[in-house]
Amino acid sequence: MERTESMALFALAVEEGSLSGAARRSGLSLSSVSRHLTALEERLHVRLLVRSTRALVLTDVGRVYYEQAKRLLAEIDDMETALTAAASAPAGSLRISGPTVFGRAFLLPLLAKFAVLYPAISLDVLLLDREISLIDEGIDVAVRIGSMPDSNLVARKLGQLSWVVSAAPAYLESRGEPGHPRDLSGHACLVYARDDGPQEWTFAVDDKPFAVRIESAMRSNTIDGVVAAAVEGAGLVSSPAWAIAQHLQEGRLQRVLKPYEAPPRPVRAVFTHARLLSAKTRVLIDFLTQHLSDIDFDATLRA
Repeated sequence: MERTESMALFALAVEEGSLSGAARRSGLSLSSVSRHLTALEERLHVRLLVRSTRALVLTDVGRVYYEQAKRLLAEIDDMETALTAAASAPAGSLRISGPTVFGRAFLLPLLAKFAVLYPAISLDVLLLDREISLIDEGIDVAVRIGSMPDSNLVARKLGQLSWVVSAAPAYLESRGEPGHPRDLSGHACLVYARDDGPQEWTFAVDDKPFAVRIESAMRSNTIDGVVAAAVEGAGLVSSPAWAIAQHLQEGRLQRVLKPYEAPPRPVRAVFTHARLLSAKTRVLIDFLTQHLSDIDFDATLRA
């Protein structure tokens, strides 16, 4: 038992990049994790890690041990999961996060159905338009749109959606319609942003990414805030197509810069480690995958 625990703590330390990260993930004290790894190296009579104040560095032997440890731990986890899955129904609590407007439109209705199907699972749903640390805030599953800068997270693709630029007809009549992304410098832009730093809108020009620095006439940390301003004629807004679908259909907004729209952005469920997923987390991810993949977020663009 102690050998398996030491092996798991070693793999966790490598994945987290520090002993403190392994301690936080495992719920053990830093000194306990350090003792386990020291005892592991002494038992094997090899140095697995070179420790510094900033990082952990694998030795050549440590790298081989890490790869084999991951395989063995995965096999143990799969065996135990297979033995216990039939004997117990998913139960417990799950904490889920997602973007605010997307969450209200798509996640909450699906999670209501999930709650009916799995009454033994209690749900805590956090809708925020900022990126949060899954580990620090105790999130089991997060739904995210766009790129994944954190390579330590595992992702399951749920779908994809297009991001388009639009404005009210009255605004376009008074200010003119931009013919190229570079023309945005002369327009009032309504920016959805999660931080106060410089903002860029990304397009595709000659099948290559083309980023434009945006000077915002208005900034909001939620999509619905800037979409509402665009409907009033305050400027151009870059938003997911589904968020303005009804406005497009009823003529309150008009899509612009169509030839330069970037490829659709992926919608993903992200979590910390596939090998350590509980039954309750697995059924939630499978449920979201099944139901969100059936939604055509860009249907309005083809109408």
